[in-house]
Order: sequence, then C-alpha cells, then structure tokens
Amino acid sequence: MTNEVHTDLRQKIEQQGGLSNDTRVLMLFEANKKSVVVAYLLWFFVGLFGGHNFYLKRIGVAVTQLILTVTMVGMVITIVWILVDAFMIPGLVANQNNLLAKQLGA
Repeated sequence: MTNEVHTDLRQKIEQQGGLSNDTRVLMLFEANKKSVVVAYLLWFFVGLFGGHNFYLKRIGVAVTQLILTVTMVGMVITIVWILVDAFMIPGLVANQNNLLAKQLGA
C-alpha cells in the first residue's frame, strides 16, 4: 500500500511539471533574492553614484544620489547619505527579500 501512495504522489508531481509549487517558489526566491554582501560591495565601489540603491530597487533614491554626485556641490550631501546607508543596508536587503517572498506567495 505504501508503494501505491508513493507511485500516486510521483505521478501527481510529474503531472505538475516535476516540481511541487512550494519547491518552485523556493527556487524562484533563491534565484532572485538580494545579498547583503553584493549590496555592500556596490556601496563601497559605486556608492557615490547610488549603485547599491539601484541594486535594491530604490531607483528614485539612486537617481537623486547620482545627480547630487555629478553636481559636485551635492557630493557633500551624498557622502553623508552613503555613510548613513552603510548602516541601513542589512534592513533594506531584508525588506526586499520579504517583499519578494510576499510576491511569490511564500
């Protein structure tokens, strides 16, 4: 009887494309989640230009930082801004990953 249950379950999974819905959601999440390490690397190398904010899908903030950096006068503001961002990155990454999980229905 146990063999029949496993066979039925296997057939059901194969009909759905070989993966359960939970497995698909988990794979999509893992493929699309944001990384704190990548965010910090972008912050370190292209932070003045808002690179880490583009990565974290904060386009408005990133464009503002980019414009302020290009105008040289605004660079002072941007330097302070990216120092504050250094402490905010872990929370911003967590928010993006939580939003992704919610969108995927996890």
